[in-house]
Amino acid sequence: MEIVFATNNRHKLQEVMALTGETILLRSLSDISCFDEIPETGITFNENASQKSRYIFDRYKMNCIGDDSGLEVESLNNEPGVYSARYNGTRDMELNVQLVLDKLKNHTNRKARFRTVLSLMLKGKEYFFEGTINGHITEKRSGDEGFGYDPIFIPAGYYQTFAEMTFEQKNMISHRSIALKKMLRFLKLST
Repeated sequence: MEIVFATNNRHKLQEVMALTGETILLRSLSDISCFDEIPETGITFNENASQKSRYIFDRYKMNCIGDDSGLEVESLNNEPGVYSARYNGTRDMELNVQLVLDKLKNHTNRKARFRTVLSLMLKGKEYFFEGTINGHITEKRSGDEGFGYDPIFIPAGYYQTFAEMTFEQKNMISHRSIALKKMLRFLKLST
């Protein structure tokens, strides 16, 4: 089965490709010569994921996965949430990470979670799959792997940040892998 993953984020693409293996022939946006700025104007993860998958399906008539992911920090009223990639008003992740750390300086509750919502457009029908992993925010950055908020997030039951884990370790437990595994089980049942 051939599916387009509507992202330009090479890290996300790598994570998804590692889990789909040969089950799915995964195409990137550049593989289908899509260099458009795909709208992401929703106020929920579902809306943004849906915008991406529908955009590709409507224009290219190809099955597509759209995703939206973010960090939700309990004591910050679940911020940055859907605005995780542009929390400080830009897409500079170093500044976004620092903003979270700064806002948590006087908070003892550092509980957080990563959430992913996948929208699968399959033969004109849309299906949603969600993955969540709970954890907490560290007081400072740690680790060089991963991307985004990985250097400040320790998943529950672990002692390392996502950025201190190997790619394989993170990809086994991440929010994105949880959602993707649900989608792969669905595809196995529906094909």
